[in-house]
Amino acid sequence: KTETQLLRLLSNTPLQVEVELIQMSTHVSKNTSEEHLSTFYKEFSDIRNSKYDGMIITGAPVENIDFTDVDYWDELAEIMEWSKKHVHSTFHICWGAQAGLYYHYGIPKYNLPKKMFGIFEHIKVQNEKLLQGLDDYVNIPQSRHSTVKRADIEKCEALKLLLYSEESGVGLVISEDGKSLPSVAKLVAGIETLTQY
Repeated sequence: KTETQLLRLLSNTPLQVEVELIQMSTHVSKNTSEEHLSTFYKEFSDIRNSKYDGMIITGAPVENIDFTDVDYWDELAEIMEWSKKHVHSTFHICWGAQAGLYYHYGIPKYNLPKKMFGIFEHIKVQNEKLLQGLDDYVNIPQSRHSTVKRADIEKCEALKLLLYSEESGVGLVISEDGKSLPSVAKLVAGIETLTQY
């Protein structure tokens, strides 16, 4: 479902977008068939010499596990490091946002006492070009077991908080250089996607 949602969103542009999907070679998927993965997905070793305009790092159902205890953390960390020189702009969503904030900026995640689920009102914290055309208040779906704290984001000079909810917390953050966009407010999970266009 996540794959289909992302492909539909990417197809709603006048730009011609070529998509390459990658899977973690160090992880055996429980939710996607091996046949589907071997047919449509590449491994990092297949694309490591390529350059991309954009990359999307999505979520995974591992929120309650420490980052470094996730069985493919080392491979994901290698990909995030590689993206600094091989990808113009990266969009992190769900757990992928928390992973990106932790890897690139040392921002920890915090387990919630119960799952956050619903649609929550977020307010624009800053007027950023990326948010042009949006109202000052934006409703965003949330489905997660962990969070990051506003105070941790605001202490990091390399990050700018863009959307925040009094109920659900940090919604959208952008790196100061505009190349990395961690968004913890997205209701999709389960694949690692590289986008080339």
